[in-house]
Amino acid sequence: MYYLVRGLARIVVSLIFKFRVEGANHVPSSGPVILASNHSNGWDPVLVGCAVSRPVSFMAKIELFRNPVLRWLLPRLGAFPVKRGANDRQAIRRGLEVLQEGKVLGIFPEGTRHRDGLDHRAFSGVAYFAIKTNAPVVPVGVRIGKGIRPRARVLIGDAMVLEQAGGGTTQRALTEMTDFIMARIRSLVRESGAMPEGEIR
Repeated sequence: MYYLVRGLARIVVSLIFKFRVEGANHVPSSGPVILASNHSNGWDPVLVGCAVSRPVSFMAKIELFRNPVLRWLLPRLGAFPVKRGANDRQAIRRGLEVLQEGKVLGIFPEGTRHRDGLDHRAFSGVAYFAIKTNAPVVPVGVRIGKGIRPRARVLIGDAMVLEQAGGGTTQRALTEMTDFIMARIRSLVRESGAMPEGEIR
């Protein structure tokens, strides 16, 4: 079902946006992977999912699952709910399971959309998952323009393997690693603004 829905989504995206992807080859073809992206638009999960060839299990805000249609559809696409701003142990367990099964976990470290494009505090879950599972983190920058059939750009960076160093999983160490990941994501967002016209590749 995932591939069917993604195929339909790619058609819709190509009609609504001038969609371009760069760096899709940076996503490992097998094994656990964490896709960590900025989040400024409701289309972001769809665009990221369309940008990579592997199925992505997204951590999605629990409010989406209150819609009966989405409550039926999202789990069938691999998504699972997370309570934002809370220590959601069930969501953490599910995220670890996704990675331990060798799948792709999609995370928006900022936890919610920020349309102003400014730097915002990111939650350290992305670093925690990476350290606990040794899964590489692939940073993703998404930028959507304005107007009729606006540009939508997804720029995927090199995979990063985080090292525990001396800090382990202390909050300070996780915060530092999260800041490092977010710096790379924001760099990609800035780079995406300079991407030329084109199509998915």
